[in-house]
Amino acid sequence: GRVVAEEPLTPASLEEATVRAEKLREELRYHAHRYYGLDAPEVSDAAYDALARELEAIEARWPETVTAESPTQRVGAAPSSQFAPVRHAQRMYSLANAMDLGELDAWLERVENEVGSRGCTFICELKIDGSSLALTYEDGVLLRAATRGDGVTGEDVTANVRTVKSVPLRLLADRPAGSAYPWHVEVRGEVYMPKASFERLNAEQEAAGAPRFANPRNAAAGSVRQKDPAVTASRDLSTFMYQVVEPRALGLESQSAALRWLRDAGFRVNPDIKPCSAGPDVHAFCEWALKIRGTLPYEIDGVVVKVDSFALQDELGFTSKAPKWAIAFKFPPEEKTTVLRQIRVQVGRTGALTPVAEFDPVTVAGSTIARATLHNEDEIRRKDLRIGDTIIVRKAGDVIPEVVGPIVRLRDGSEFQWSMPSRCPSCGSAVWREPGEVVPRCTNAGCPAQRLERLGHWASRGALDIDGMGTEIITRLVEQGLLHDVADYYVLSRGTLTTLDMGRVKKDSSPVLLGETMAEKLMASIEASKTRSLARLVYGLGIRHVGATVAEALAAAYGSLDALLSASADELAAVQSVGPVIAASVRAFADNPENIAIVQRLQAEGVRTAEERSAPARAQTLAGTTWVLTGALENYTRDEAGAALKALGANVAGSVSKKTSYVVAGADAGSKLDRARELGVTVLDEAELRRVLESGTPPTGAAS
Repeated sequence: GRVVAEEPLTPASLEEATVRAEKLREELRYHAHRYYGLDAPEVSDAAYDALARELEAIEARWPETVTAESPTQRVGAAPSSQFAPVRHAQRMYSLANAMDLGELDAWLERVENEVGSRGCTFICELKIDGSSLALTYEDGVLLRAATRGDGVTGEDVTANVRTVKSVPLRLLADRPAGSAYPWHVEVRGEVYMPKASFERLNAEQEAAGAPRFANPRNAAAGSVRQKDPAVTASRDLSTFMYQVVEPRALGLESQSAALRWLRDAGFRVNPDIKPCSAGPDVHAFCEWALKIRGTLPYEIDGVVVKVDSFALQDELGFTSKAPKWAIAFKFPPEEKTTVLRQIRVQVGRTGALTPVAEFDPVTVAGSTIARATLHNEDEIRRKDLRIGDTIIVRKAGDVIPEVVGPIVRLRDGSEFQWSMPSRCPSCGSAVWREPGEVVPRCTNAGCPAQRLERLGHWASRGALDIDGMGTEIITRLVEQGLLHDVADYYVLSRGTLTTLDMGRVKKDSSPVLLGETMAEKLMASIEASKTRSLARLVYGLGIRHVGATVAEALAAAYGSLDALLSASADELAAVQSVGPVIAASVRAFADNPENIAIVQRLQAEGVRTAEERSAPARAQTLAGTTWVLTGALENYTRDEAGAALKALGANVAGSVSKKTSYVVAGADAGSKLDRARELGVTVLDEAELRRVLESGTPPTGAAS
């Protein structure tokens, strides 16, 4: 154990205070790591609190002693109005999934065939159901925390993550021998919310008249993106870190060594990690993890299996989406039984009537569900579902609620069959089912339910992506006459949104209003949606049969909404992946005066309806070559350089292997440069890269 003072000392001078404060900070960092990182505290909470109070007193008396990484500075940063974008130095890849043991075995076989007689060891880690996080340290001090975002660009959430107690503000690890200042370390992992904390948070949400969070993963992601760091601090988040970026700069040659370094440096590392020498060992770990899943204090949704050796990881490399040296074995969906109480009909944006099962609430894969789509009447008949049945439910992929089927042997005769109504449950209009189709549709274009779905589709992530504009807010706006069609989004005001009555009351019986913070966020999202791509706008219009892929094809072919809506059916049908059925649907949309009026209002409100034409494609002079970028470039970001190389036909990879053609080394190039020299790969400097990009011709030589 460590020796701590039993009685607070009273420094007599600034010099003594500085020394004592640093000693206290060191002690507090050590004990915080023992408590939050290792779950092995050495002192009582009271002793820890006494040290913290002594440090607070010294820093209050001598403000000159305060440092940015002091434990007293976790909370206190001013709330930020927005999150600045952070471009990741290396892409944060997602993992390929194995949905069953057969797919896992196929991946293991591919890896073992690639490695050959050398053999390899695997590392199995629990797959934490949280939100990805990247932490950057400079000279051992936390510099930046960023979300994953799209894998290339995330959001700067440093002020919030500083409040998470398992994140060290200063590393316990020493600077590597021989490293020049400043030295950078980036680590990655998951921030998550424990199950108990999630239940407590939802209880608080209900008491405040606010909506519940769907699951701990969403709660964790939302908590790190709060404007006020004090809110994040109140959410009781924790972390597990599992990756060191550029590990060879620290002399690390394997994932197991990286995990040991992370633990020693002060990070919280999941204790349930196992080296496995072959497939049967991997199977056994996956089966064990599935068995103990429900007993853990946090949610997991699978097991991550990685090749341990970094040298072998480099050889295996990446696909365009994921590393070849790792895979996520996803647990089979958790199944529960419940009782089917009702089947109600939901009306979609195109008038489609979809039956939805309503059953007694049941907790599945970390969240409570009480509804699941049944798709169509034929599917209900195929599954032989009846009102009153005891049914089996699960979440497909641990996400989408699904009714597996009834338990027929539990029927007692009180169950009864359900039939699709002949009239729309929203507006009472007649329902029509076209020959050859399985879905009946409401014949009333002005149906209120269709309006809600069209408005929600426009704001969805795949369309115009108005972040925060969910079903509840849209419904309230429609009910209060503020939203009739998609063009109305762009005449909403901040004041109107701030005072929007959400239809709930607080404990004091006062109404719950949307509020200024949410209103500001929505106004910013609405403004940002004006500049989305033409393809997303076309998709957002909700034209029947026009999905995201067809919308991209139409946008590429016509370049503007005016040109698209002016095209004839024959011209539209000639576009690749369109055809006569989709062409007729687009023409029907364009021939409706109400639709054209909405388009004109969108244009009047500044929504961009034309795409800027890109420059002609360059000759693919680098086709067949593979490039790796490392170190800091003066005139390009890595993404810019990578995009320029891809425009010439090159493949840009994240790691060096025998298949690599060229490595571009900028300042402070690390292990990738060493690996290139080991393999004899041609290394280029930035001047040669510039020549290649400007001339479009392959490299002429190498530079060290």
